[in-house]
Amino acid sequence: MSTISEKRGDESAIPYQLPQPPFMSPDIVHLGVLDKWLEDDNLWVPMTKTVSFKPLLLCASQGYYVNLLRVRQSGVLSRHRHTGPVHAMVLRGRWYYLEHDWIAEEMSYAHEPAGETHTLFVPEGVTEMITWFHVTGGYTYVDPQGVAVGYEDVFTKIEAARAHYDNIGLGEDYVKRFVR
Repeated sequence: MSTISEKRGDESAIPYQLPQPPFMSPDIVHLGVLDKWLEDDNLWVPMTKTVSFKPLLLCASQGYYVNLLRVRQSGVLSRHRHTGPVHAMVLRGRWYYLEHDWIAEEMSYAHEPAGETHTLFVPEGVTEMITWFHVTGGYTYVDPQGVAVGYEDVFTKIEAARAHYDNIGLGEDYVKRFVR
C-alpha cells in the first residue's frame, strides 16, 4: 500500500510529528453512511413506530448532535422551536414546513435559524424520508400556540440510543462510539 505522498511523488508531504493535545477526543469516521448504514435496521433508534434516527455524532461536550432521521409515514412529524441553528441535507424523499413555501427534496440543503418555530410535514406519496441533520442546541416541541409540550436535545438522544442498543443486545456502552 502506497501513501498519498508516494503517489504524488512529493517528498515534502510529511505527517505532523508532534503529539496531539492531551485528552483530545478521537476522530469519528463512519464508512458507508450513505449506503451500508442505511441498510442495517437494528442501528436505527426508534422514536415512534414510523420515526427513527441513526446517530453519527452526539456531542455532549458542546450541546449538538448529527444524525440521520428516517420517517416512514406522511403527515405532521412535529412542531418545534429551535434553540440553535440546524443544517439539513435530504437523502431520500421530501418534506416541508407548514409555515414556509419551499419543499426540501432529495439532494437539497436547508439551514434553519435559531429561534424559528415550524411544523415538519412529510407529504403523501413519500414512503420513506431520510435527512441528515446537524442540530445545535435542541428542540422544544410546542402546540400551535407555542406552549411547550416536550423537548429533545443531545442528552435525550444519548439516552434513547443507549436504551435501544442495550435492548437489542449491543449493550448500553455501544452508544459511546458516537459520544464526544
